[in-house]
Amino acid sequence: MNPTARLQALGQSLWLDNITRRLLASGTLQGYIDTRSVTGLTSNPTIFDHAIKGSTDYDDDIRRKVGEGKSGEALFFELALDDLTRAADLFRPVHERTHGVDGWVSLEVSPLLAYDTKSTIAAARELHARAARPNLFIKIPGTAEGVPAIEEAIFAGVPVNVTLLFSSAQYVASAEAWLRGIERRIEAGLSPFVPSVASLFVSRWDVAVADKVPAALNLKLGIAIAQQTYKAYCDLLASPRYRAVMNAGAPVQRLLMASTGTKDPKASDTLYVEALAAPLTINTIPEATLEAFADHGKLGAALPVDGGDCEAVLARFRAAGVDPDALAARLQTEGAASFVKSWHELLGVITSKSAALAAA
Repeated sequence: MNPTARLQALGQSLWLDNITRRLLASGTLQGYIDTRSVTGLTSNPTIFDHAIKGSTDYDDDIRRKVGEGKSGEALFFELALDDLTRAADLFRPVHERTHGVDGWVSLEVSPLLAYDTKSTIAAARELHARAARPNLFIKIPGTAEGVPAIEEAIFAGVPVNVTLLFSSAQYVASAEAWLRGIERRIEAGLSPFVPSVASLFVSRWDVAVADKVPAALNLKLGIAIAQQTYKAYCDLLASPRYRAVMNAGAPVQRLLMASTGTKDPKASDTLYVEALAAPLTINTIPEATLEAFADHGKLGAALPVDGGDCEAVLARFRAAGVDPDALAARLQTEGAASFVKSWHELLGVITSKSAALAAA
């Protein structure tokens, strides 16, 4: 059994954090499904920016859609939905085999809406309806403004991938928003089966404190935060409130480990995949990390449900001058800003390509 299959046997789903038209057309994604135990896929504005800017694979579609009068954000979402509905169809057998637990792909609402609750809700409903696929998540950021949008989207029956979570407190706030949406559906006599995942970003913690803490603490903060959040996740799963909605037919809102590609070239390229293995969770990873783990990944013990030594490790970071709560808030703000930057760059690429292709 290869490492990716062993990870799946442990109970953790492995999703690919990438989408390109070439990945679809070449059969590479299907190969990952067949040989690497990949059971889902995530995307974000940065991924699409690189995909469209770095190839000519989208040019024919852009030319055709420009001829139909499409431009800017509307043109982008057509391109993205074309890719993601194709990917959703590839994962559909997994989705059906697991009865909706796995086999998901994710599309993000415009990051310009990260602090606009009303517009986020409207965009989530509209994009999900346009995709017309049962296995497509709409990504909504877990910002303060995003939390009520998560609740309303769930109440409306829209499956949600909560993104840009950086701490156990941010995770709990988003999970409780999902719970409220489900409880409202039960009270209204609606089906409580509205799947969701909550995405915790891990490696950015270690990037943020690199060279600012003693060498003995290098590459330990992200894992400690993940351990702490996994404990909060397990505690919530065991709570009477959560069990009540599951007893009524609600699925588990699984914890997803995101940003798990190793950023430090001196560190193991499989560091976060090996450290964050845990049942009833997901890890979404870039292609390079997927291939590295498939080649030489090793699995040890799963994450401890009690958080292990995370509190002791976090105490050492506080002693070194790191305030995890303040840093979590900063990382979420910076993450939202980064996606906005990629969004503007993406729309700029689409505009320039549209003009050049129209002129040609």
